[in-house]
Amino acid sequence: MRRALPAALAALIAATMLAPAGAQAAGLHEVAGVDTDDMLKMRAGPGTGYRILLGLPNGTELRLHDCQQTGGTRWCLVSLRESRAVKGYVSAGYLRRK
Repeated sequence: MRRALPAALAALIAATMLAPAGAQAAGLHEVAGVDTDDMLKMRAGPGTGYRILLGLPNGTELRLHDCQQTGGTRWCLVSLRESRAVKGYVSAGYLRRK
């Protein structure tokens, strides 16, 4: 039993360290850190080359579904908390877990 605990702990630490760099906890997040005179752009795809669907001010509540690294930016697929049908991609740097 004493040998099993360190082995299990080592496996847990290794699994945590091997998590994808783009991993972010799914669930409820809010827009944060956007300049007061600007909005976070929700886009049709993961990158600035995709069309803008919506502008989201600070405090907008979003459901996070998935994140992926594209170039130097981590993009997350999100939907509006109040309307799950409205989905798009935003930069993860402007999301804060609620």
